[in-house]
Amino acid sequence: MFQQLLFAAVVSGALYALVALGLNLVYGSLRLLNIAHGDLVMIGAYTAFWSFTLLGISPVVSLATTTVLCAAFGFLVYVVLLKRQLGSPALAQRLEANSLIIFYGLSVILQNGASLAFSATSRGYQFLDGVHMFGGVSATGSMLLLLGVAAAITLGALAFLRFHVAGWSLLAVIERKDAAAVVGVNVERVQMISICAGFAIAGIAGVLVSMTQQITPFMGFPFTIAAFVVVIMGGLGNIAAGIAAGFVLGFIETFGVALTSATYRSILIYGIFVGVLLLRPQGLFGKAVQAR
Repeated sequence: MFQQLLFAAVVSGALYALVALGLNLVYGSLRLLNIAHGDLVMIGAYTAFWSFTLLGISPVVSLATTTVLCAAFGFLVYVVLLKRQLGSPALAQRLEANSLIIFYGLSVILQNGASLAFSATSRGYQFLDGVHMFGGVSATGSMLLLLGVAAAITLGALAFLRFHVAGWSLLAVIERKDAAAVVGVNVERVQMISICAGFAIAGIAGVLVSMTQQITPFMGFPFTIAAFVVVIMGGLGNIAAGIAAGFVLGFIETFGVALTSATYRSILIYGIFVGVLLLRPQGLFGKAVQAR
């Protein structure tokens, strides 16, 4: 029983870490509160669902299709909604607050557009649903694929930030955008790539979610909340800590629900969110800033 719960916690944590990674890239580099982030997960889920059910395309192939689709959508959002505001110092100062309205409107459009196009009916499909046993732990092939893809992307992101010069540029923009520009970093390019990557990662997470649970046009909101909880726990803009916080949330949620009831899931998540804001506003892994 414990081993099964432990495996479920790892899978949930890997998914939360992946979803939050995309959100953290967007917030860290652009300081945008993307409350439509979970709706990108929904887009990825429906892309995989319709590709599989109508065209017989494997969700594994849909991972690549969704990456391109969501990255292109991120580029469109950047060019149409954000580029002008980011280029104006006066508008850029208000953009973090304004982004709540921008992405709220985007979220409403995506949710209701999907509902009109596909109806609000829950949908699902079976893929790699065979059960495998590992030392008393049962796991479907889809869960193992989810874990493998999430691990590959999160570890790849950490390696990119640690060893690649473009990753250093991204970290510089996250830490001090003005200073990064002074030393020659192309801030605009980094921001554009970040929003494309953040949107693409959310779409990939949606493909993985579609293999393991039913999907609806309104499935994104819980993932948005979970991603914000993870980002707050790890510290805003702290990519590595955000990944670790995703696993922390997965463990707390899985074992908390197992010890109580599934009806307490939302209470656990919101309770963690409020608790971190009150006790560790800099995040569980962040350093406190002393006022002088």
